[in-house]
Amino acid sequence: MPDRTMMIDGVRVSCFCYGTAWKEDETTRLTTLALGQGFRSIDTANQRKHYHEAGVGRGIREAVKSGLVVRDDLFLQTKFTFRRGQDNRLPYDPKAPIPDQVAQSFARSLENLGTDIIDSYMLHSPTSLTGLGSDDWAAWRAMEAIHASGQARLLGISNVTLNQLQSLCKEARVQPHFVQNRCYADQGWDRRIRQFCAANGVVYQGFSLLTANRKVTAHRELIKIAERHDRTVCQIVFRFAIDVGMVPLTGTTDAEHMREDLDVFNFRLEPKEVEIIEALIAH
Repeated sequence: MPDRTMMIDGVRVSCFCYGTAWKEDETTRLTTLALGQGFRSIDTANQRKHYHEAGVGRGIREAVKSGLVVRDDLFLQTKFTFRRGQDNRLPYDPKAPIPDQVAQSFARSLENLGTDIIDSYMLHSPTSLTGLGSDDWAAWRAMEAIHASGQARLLGISNVTLNQLQSLCKEARVQPHFVQNRCYADQGWDRRIRQFCAANGVVYQGFSLLTANRKVTAHRELIKIAERHDRTVCQIVFRFAIDVGMVPLTGTTDAEHMREDLDVFNFRLEPKEVEIIEALIAH
């Protein structure tokens, strides 16, 4: 079906992404497994606290070496993470100015992932829950410089509020191409930010679509829709995400679930079903 990929500023982007957080020693195996099941978009971060970016790189190299994929098949996304989001295994000198930290982290990401270009480079999270501070802007300007060099094709920001996103879009020289947020059904599936993204040419990536919404995934209306399509509830949630314009992330460790996740491109929801899911709240 035509919604497997999209083009953003000349870059082909997969409409479903495999997330590698919290995989630890299984990261390499699971990255290769995901590629083997058909994923071509991989999300990681240079944040050893929650990600094993070097393990992702090893998984990619194994897949390339075996002939499973070539680098040009892949969309690789990683992130710069401020000191407060890291543990002691830092990818940069914490005493260095923020622009140097970004440059050091990015260089390490290239090394970890075995590539000379990153398809999407993200600011992992602003430094505070409200507004954008001087460190946020210093990091974004450094990311803009990397984008200008051609080493990062697209830029994005994760874990962001609507106010922060509006400020970024107003003042950035390079507009964010992506927003990646944890997506809660009881917050309208992050509707206000999704609406802003849609109105401003920003692609919304949703993570924790299942784990953040366990009560909703047990909702009778969602179960009825799944039964009507002869699909799993998880497939319905991911298909819903795509139908409302999200790029969903999945972090499943099960090969069958990976195949089921990608099978969402083989059916569509009815507009009324999308409306029902948009309105679902946990009971």
